[in-house]
Amino acid sequence: MHRISIPDWMAGRAFYNFKSITPRSTALLSIDMQVAFVEPGQPFAMAHAGEVAVNTNRIIDALRKAGGTIAFTRHTVADDGPEAKPAFQQEVPAWHLGAEVFRPGLRGHGVDGRMDCRPGDIVVDKFHMSAFIHHSSDLHARLQARGIDTLIVTGVATNVCCESTARDGSMLNYKVFFISDATATLTDEEHNATLLNVGAIFGDVRSTESMLALLQAANTACTAPGMAVAG
Repeated sequence: MHRISIPDWMAGRAFYNFKSITPRSTALLSIDMQVAFVEPGQPFAMAHAGEVAVNTNRIIDALRKAGGTIAFTRHTVADDGPEAKPAFQQEVPAWHLGAEVFRPGLRGHGVDGRMDCRPGDIVVDKFHMSAFIHHSSDLHARLQARGIDTLIVTGVATNVCCESTARDGSMLNYKVFFISDATATLTDEEHNATLLNVGAIFGDVRSTESMLALLQAANTACTAPGMAVAG
C-alpha cells in the first residue's frame, strides 16, 4: 500500500474530527473501482488497487450490516452532449485511450469483480472527475432521496476523482470521511498531497481500522441496554 506520511501539524489545523457516525444516514462511495483501474495489466491499472478493494470491502461489510448505503461510480466516456469532454481535453492522448475503455458495455467499464457490489447498491455512471459536479451523475439526488448526510470516500484515483468528489461533497454539506488506505493513485507523493488537502479542510482522514472502530462504536451504542434498535 502507499507509504502514508501526514505531517504532525495537520491534526491542529484540521477542520473536522468527527467523534461519531450514524450508519443509516451514511453512504460509502467506491469511486471508479472498475476493471480498467483494478485488474493488473489493464491500461489504467493502479498498483495498489487490489489492497484498496480488500479494505473497502471490509468497510462495506460493516456499513451494510449497520443499515448504511453502498454506492459505486463508474468513470464513463460520452461522445456528445453536456456529459462529453470539451474539444481541448479530447486532444490529450490519455483521453483517446480512455474512450476505448470507459464506454458502457465494455469490460473495462464494469465494476471489478473483487468489489462487494450487490443488487440494491447504487451504481452510477460518472462523466466527470467529481461525481457531484453538474452533468456528471445523479448521485447527489439518489443520496438525498435516501436521507444520506455522511460520506465515506474510497477508490481511485486518490488525487483525481476521489479528491474531487470529496471536496464537492463537503461543499454540498455532507460530512466526509476519507480513507487513507482504501484509496490509491500512481505515487506516494500524489496520495499524501490529497490526504493533506482533504484532511486539513474538507474531511476527516482515517485508516480502515479507525473507520471500522467508529462504525463498531455506533453499532454498540445502538444495541446497548435500553436503546431501541432500528428495524
